[in-house]
Amino acid sequence: MALLQLIARRLIQLAGVLLGISVVTFLLLHMAPGDPARLLAGDRASAETIAVIRSQYGLDLPLWRQFLTYLVNLFAGDIGQSLRFQRPVSQLIHQFMWPTLFLTVYVVCLAVPPTAALAILSARRPGGTADQIIRLIGIAGLTIPVFWLGIMMSRFFGVSLGWFPVSGYGVGFTGHLHHLFLPALSTAIWLVPVLTQSLRAALIEKATADFVTAARAQGASEREIFWRTILPNAVLPTLNLLGVMVAFMIGGAIIVETVYAVPGLGTLMIGALLGRDYYVVQGLTLVFAMSTVLVTLAVDLLTAFIDPRVRL
Repeated sequence: MALLQLIARRLIQLAGVLLGISVVTFLLLHMAPGDPARLLAGDRASAETIAVIRSQYGLDLPLWRQFLTYLVNLFAGDIGQSLRFQRPVSQLIHQFMWPTLFLTVYVVCLAVPPTAALAILSARRPGGTADQIIRLIGIAGLTIPVFWLGIMMSRFFGVSLGWFPVSGYGVGFTGHLHHLFLPALSTAIWLVPVLTQSLRAALIEKATADFVTAARAQGASEREIFWRTILPNAVLPTLNLLGVMVAFMIGGAIIVETVYAVPGLGTLMIGALLGRDYYVVQGLTLVFAMSTVLVTLAVDLLTAFIDPRVRL
C-alpha cells in the first residue's frame, strides 16, 4: 500500500514537473533571437515565402494561442512536427534515444564495480595509505573536465593507436560496445570518484553505528557484519546519488556525444537549438524531465525494497 502511495505521489509530481518545464521551455525558446521560418526558407527567401511558412506552422499566431495549441496537442500525445526534418518529433526522439540509453547503461556498468571496490578498500582503514591514495586519485578525477578527457582519449586511443573508433554508434551489440567504450570510460572516470567518496563516508559512518555494536555483541564475525549489516545500510545514500547522476547523464549527454559524434539525444538537441527547431527542443526537454522523475522513482522503489523503514 505504501509503495502504491509513493508511485501515485511521484506520478502527480511528474505531471506538475512536465507542465512547468513545458511553460518555461516554450517561453525561453520564443524569447531567444532568430526566426525559424527564415532559417527554413533561407537567406534569399522573399517576405511572402517567409510569411507562408510562418502561417503553415502557426508561428504568426499570438504567443498565448501557440502555447494553448501546443498544450492541446501535448495532451493528445502529439509533441509536434520537426521544422527541419519534417518528421514527428516522437519519431526523432525514438531514433536518437537508443545510443544515449546504451551509453548511460554502459557508464553505470563501468563505474559501479570500481566504485564498490575502491570504497570498501578505502573504508577498511580510514586514514591509511590505501585510503590516502584513493582519495588523491578521486580528487584528480573530479578536477579533470569530461570534455578535455574525452578529447585526449580520442586522440590517443583512437587516432594515434587506432584501438577504438572516435565517432559513430556501431552496428550490433559488440559494435556498440566498441564504438562507445571511450565515451563511456571518460564519463565513468568522472563518475567513480563522486560515488566512491559517498560510499566510503557511509561505510565509515555505519561501521560505528549501534546496530553494528549489537551484532558484535551477539558474536557475529566481522565479515558477516560487513556484508550483511554495514554494506546494505551504507549503500542507500550512494544508490540515491547514483540515480541523480544517471538522470543527469541522460539529460547532459551533450558534451560527450558532441566530442565523439554519437548520434544520441545530445546531438539531436544541439542541432535543434542551432536550427531553432522549437518542437524538437520542447520534446527533448520534456523527455529529459520525465527521465529524471522516472529514474528517481525507480531508485525510491529500490530503496524502499532494501530498507523497510522507507515504506513506513
